Amino acid sequence: MKSRLQSLLIAHGALIFLVGMIVGFPFAFEILGRIDLWPIPIAFDVQIPGDYRGWRMAHLEGILNGLLLMGIGVLGSHLRLTDRAADWIVRGLLVCGWGNMSASVIAPLAQVRGLALTGFDWNSLVFLLFMAAVAGIFVSMGLVFRGAWARTREW
Repeated sequence: MKSRLQSLLIAHGALIFLVGMIVGFPFAFEILGRIDLWPIPIAFDVQIPGDYRGWRMAHLEGILNGLLLMGIGVLGSHLRLTDRAADWIVRGLLVCGWGNMSASVIAPLAQVRGLALTGFDWNSLVFLLFMAAVAGIFVSMGLVFRGAWARTREW
């Protein structure tokens, strides 16, 4: 994989990871039932939209997808890939990372889960984003496997 593509994955992975960390704040506020910015002496009760499960998922999706993109970016030079396969891996991982991140933030805000198409609504948008992410990861990981396997046969 070309170093430009590797850097692209690492940069997007770091940004997705950062968004996941930022989403940790509403997750913490949901757990506390208030906004408390210790050590700043400001705290007030607030009703955060969504629920514990949804915010936990959004927080972890960002961290895990960010790590995935950064990891494949770092490991990309160990794969034997055509330029076309490398492009497909990067595109699939970007769709996966941003699809999962955006869907998992929209879901608690819209108070939906995105488990099925339900019409022209937020739930269907979340579902479609998750399905695009699933397609992206299957394509990418299949090509990563193929590239790694091809490299093992070079001995």
